[in-house]
Amino acid sequence: MTDPYDLITMGRIGVDIYPLQTGVPLARVETFGKFLGGSATNVAVAAARLGRRTAVISRTGRDPFGDYIHQALRDFGVDDRWVTPVERYPTPVTFCEIFPPDDFPLYFYRRPKAPDLVIRPEELDQEAVRAARVFWMTGTGLCEEPSRAATLAALEARGKSGTTVFDLDWRPMFWGGEGGASGDGGATGPHAMAKARPYYEAALAHATVAVGNVDEAEVATGLRDPEDCARALLDMGVELAVIKQGPKGVLAVHRDGRVAEVPPTPVEVVNGLGAGDAFGGSLCHGLLAGWDLETVMRYANAAGAIVASRLACSSAMPTAAEVEAFLARRAGARP
Repeated sequence: MTDPYDLITMGRIGVDIYPLQTGVPLARVETFGKFLGGSATNVAVAAARLGRRTAVISRTGRDPFGDYIHQALRDFGVDDRWVTPVERYPTPVTFCEIFPPDDFPLYFYRRPKAPDLVIRPEELDQEAVRAARVFWMTGTGLCEEPSRAATLAALEARGKSGTTVFDLDWRPMFWGGEGGASGDGGATGPHAMAKARPYYEAALAHATVAVGNVDEAEVATGLRDPEDCARALLDMGVELAVIKQGPKGVLAVHRDGRVAEVPPTPVEVVNGLGAGDAFGGSLCHGLLAGWDLETVMRYANAAGAIVASRLACSSAMPTAAEVEAFLARRAGARP
């Protein structure tokens, strides 16, 4: 076996078809750009841009979009050996609308079934999964079989070796729900949340890090206060709980008592999609580097802010030099 990967991610992959015009509904958009997409994939790209050796476990259709995905992964320096084709399903595409600063509706085309939900347990390279310094999985991977069984099998193979990150990644429409967060008057649907919670609990028992926003943490814990969510996630088995709070910044709580609460990094938002994936890739980078908790959070916040100020997701992921320059400018601007 070759040296272990710094990071292996497992989950969604597809093609993002994003408008090249902002503030325009899809019905009136005339030009689009094509980008590599999928949250787990973007996290691997983000870490690769920071110099980490990364790979993705996922599946595509056997079609031209699948070919594009393989080429894009290679161009970003992400190993694509575990991205395999599914004959009967097309590669997913995702459209978005861009209404800065905070409205970015997503439209997923993943029917009749997304190939990334057809990852099978027997196809996993469990030795590589076990050996990876960081393994990253997502809530979406738990929503259907056989992906659910494969995701749980990968977690069991890890045995809490190294760092295992559960991206809580709540997409209610994949679980039979819709809309936003229940606590905000949305319509995630109690049925969808109740359906997901046992699988979230099973995954958390194997994870060492949980990361998500308050809406996503609510799915796992039933709570909405960020501090309560973090403590509940620790009680469910993780060593580090990271709660993203949007305009309130990020809260990180470690089982050993360390706490970091970092304010947001203000930027002029162009497209908020992908900022969380940049945060995730940078979180992995900082944990691998052994930085203190506050430094990791500030670095990840900065990477997310950079991507929010750009149009695309995967191709917008910053290099280490860009993040460091951004942080230096911010430090110099403070009185």
